[in-house]
Amino acid sequence: MPRATGAPASRTRRKKVLKLAKGHRGSHHRLIKTAKQSVDHAGKYSYRDRKVRARDFRKLWITRINAATRACGLSYSRFMMGLKLANIDLNRKVLADIAATDEPRFTQIVELVKTRLAAV
Repeated sequence: MPRATGAPASRTRRKKVLKLAKGHRGSHHRLIKTAKQSVDHAGKYSYRDRKVRARDFRKLWITRINAATRACGLSYSRFMMGLKLANIDLNRKVLADIAATDEPRFTQIVELVKTRLAAV
């Protein structure tokens, strides 16, 4: 019976790592050991920074909504409470987009929220 080697599987594994390390500097895209370390680090950073990016965007949306609501004479927190009371289910991304691009429609939403807050 012929001897089975692990060469094809090993080659596939190494090629996969080197493909992921494409674009890394120096030996980090050539040598398997440093490439593996580099890819591991890059994976950790990208996982962490996806969360950070989501956090940063949420911060940006809140800032935009706050600026637009204050221009209409309402604070951000009161506006968000009024949205809940008025049963308006729009997320912060959509609200920030409306505030930035369609001011009359955002003003309508704010007026609706103001009337709902006055009723409570």
